[in-house]
Amino acid sequence: MFRHVVLFTWSEEATEEQRARVATEFGKLPEAITEIRSYTLGPDAGVSPGNHQFAIVADFDSADDFIVYRDHPLHQAAIAEYIKPIVASRAAVQFEV
Repeated sequence: MFRHVVLFTWSEEATEEQRARVATEFGKLPEAITEIRSYTLGPDAGVSPGNHQFAIVADFDSADDFIVYRDHPLHQAAIAEYIKPIVASRAAVQFEV
């Protein structure tokens, strides 16, 4: 299995509506991208200071399937429309599980 983990911190200007929209729109991707095996996302629980504010953990059968997801037009459109306007920082890693 191949895992992708991405963490976001939002800009100070990001509204609650924009933040919620990220979860809603990215939550639709597993229905549209069949290569996704598992997809978990959500805001930070707020119990430790200094954390990123939002995380996505996605599992795939292979690195090739991750690349399909990474480059998929719906994923790229969601990034452009919902992430880029409000992101302050991003961290990501992919690894074999």
